[in-house]
Amino acid sequence: MRRLLAAAMTIALAVVGAAATGAQAEPVGHRTGWFPQITWGTCTDPSLLARKAECGVLPVPIDYKDPDGPKTQLAVSRIKHTVPDDKYQGVMLVNPGGPGARGQTLAVVGSLVPKSAGDAYDWIGFDPRGVGSSTPELTCDNTYAGYNRPEYVPSTTAIETAWLKKAEGYAKACAKVGGPLLDHLKTQDTVRDMDSIRLALGATQISFYGFSYGTYLGQVYATFFPSRVRRMVLDGNVDPTRVWYDSNLDQDIAFNKNIRTYFGWVAKYNQVFHLGRTEQAVQRLYYAQRVKLDKAPAGGVLGSSEFTDIFLQAGYYVFGWEEIANAWSAWTRKHDPEPLKKLYDRNNPPGKDADNGYAIYLAVQCSDAPWPTSWTKWSSDNWAVHRRAPFETWANAWYNAPCRTWPAKAGVPTTVSGETVPPILLLSETNDAATPFSGSLEVRKLFPKAVLIEGVGGTTHAGSLFGDDCVDNAVADYLADGTLPKRRKGDRSDKRCPPLPPPNPLNGASVAKQARLVLEREIIGPRSPR
Repeated sequence: MRRLLAAAMTIALAVVGAAATGAQAEPVGHRTGWFPQITWGTCTDPSLLARKAECGVLPVPIDYKDPDGPKTQLAVSRIKHTVPDDKYQGVMLVNPGGPGARGQTLAVVGSLVPKSAGDAYDWIGFDPRGVGSSTPELTCDNTYAGYNRPEYVPSTTAIETAWLKKAEGYAKACAKVGGPLLDHLKTQDTVRDMDSIRLALGATQISFYGFSYGTYLGQVYATFFPSRVRRMVLDGNVDPTRVWYDSNLDQDIAFNKNIRTYFGWVAKYNQVFHLGRTEQAVQRLYYAQRVKLDKAPAGGVLGSSEFTDIFLQAGYYVFGWEEIANAWSAWTRKHDPEPLKKLYDRNNPPGKDADNGYAIYLAVQCSDAPWPTSWTKWSSDNWAVHRRAPFETWANAWYNAPCRTWPAKAGVPTTVSGETVPPILLLSETNDAATPFSGSLEVRKLFPKAVLIEGVGGTTHAGSLFGDDCVDNAVADYLADGTLPKRRKGDRSDKRCPPLPPPNPLNGASVAKQARLVLEREIIGPRSPR
C-alpha cells in the first residue's frame, strides 16, 4: 500500500536540506546528517480520496537534541497543485488548532479558497505529534469527559475536592502512559516537525494557513525560521504574550459576552423557540435550569456541567445556534433530553481514543509555559473572574486544572518576533471568544508587515473559508499574488468586513447553515477542542 521514495529523491532532499540549513541557524537538530523522508501511499479518508490526495508517514525525533534517537511517526497528507508547473507557488502547511486537533484531512482546505487561488499550492495536512493517526497517540483516560461529572462551580468544599481529585488523577494517568513523548509535546517541538516536513518535501520555504492555536504555531515558526516563510494566513490569533494561564482567564470574559449575545438572538426568535422574550429572560432561564440539573440530571445523566459544555459551542460559532436552541426548547417545553444528549455526544464521542485531543491540549499548554502550582491562586483568580463572567469560568478552570500537577517539566515560552518576516495576513472577528481580538492586535504589533482583517462585531472563532466573501476573497488575493490591503496607522484593524451572520430560523437559509454543513462533513473539522 505504501511505496518508498526513489533513491534519487533521497539524494535531492539531502542536497536541498544541506543548502537550507546553511542559510539559517537551526534551533536544534537537522545538523548531524539526519534528513527526514516521507513514505507516501494511499489515503483512507473519503474526503482525501475524493481529491486524489497522497498520505504518508514521516519519522521525526521525539527529542531533536537526539536526532538519531527514538522517533515519532507523523501522519501527513498532500494534495498537489493543479496549475502548470510554471504557475506553482510551493507548499502550504495547514493546522486546525487545538492544540490536539487532527490536521491530516486539512489538505482539502485548498479547494475552499475562492477564485481557484489554492490550486497553485501543494496543500499539506498533518496530525501533530501524539495526535490522531500519528504514532504514538497519547490517550490517558478515555472516560474522563463522560456523564455524571461534578457541577463546575465549586460552591461547596465537596465539589472543589472532587474536581481537584479528578484533575490530579488525569495528570497521573498521563504520567503512566506518556513515556518519553510527554516531555516533547511543546509548541516548539511541533514547529521543528513543521520544518522537518519542509525538508522532506525539498522546499526552501513554506506557506502556512493556521487556525486558532495554529496561529501560535505560525508565530513561533516565523520567529525561529523567518527566511523560510513565504506566506502565512493566521485566523483567530493567539496572544503570544499571555500563554497559557492568563489567556484562559481572558477567554472567560469573552465567552460570557458571547453567550449573552446568543441569549439575545434566542429572544429575538421567541416565536420559534419559546424560551423568553428578552435576553435577560433567556439568561435567567438558562441559569435556573443549571441549578435544577444539578439536582435532577436530564435523562438521568446530563447535569449542569454537560449542559454548560453544550452551550459553549454557541460562544465559539454562529454555526449550530438553531440546533442548540431547538434542543433547549425540546427540554424546556417537552422535557425531552435526547436532542441535548445528542449534541453532547457529538462533541464528546466515546471510544478508545476519546481523550486524545484533550490529552494533547494539556500536554502542550501545561508544558509550553509554567502554570501556578498554588491552588489558592487558582481559586482566587477564578472566583474573581467568575463574579464578572459566570458562564464558563469554572468550566474552563477545571478543564485546565491538570496543568497544576502536570508530570512534564514546563518550558520557557517563545518570545515571538516578526521583524524580518514577509507580509502576512491576520484574520479575526471582533468578539472571537476563544482567541480574543486583543491577541490579533498584539500579533499585528509584533509583525510590522502584517495586515489584519476584522469581521466587525462578529462572534465566530477562526471563521475564514466559511462563506464570508469579504474575508475569503482577501485570502484568495493574498494567496494568488501576495496582494494585501494597505496597512493603516494605529492599533487597529486594516480592513473591516461584515462578520459571518447568525442564522435566521424564519427563512431557513443562511451562510451559517452552509458553514455548519461543512463542519458536519468534517471537511475542515473543529478548530479548537474547547
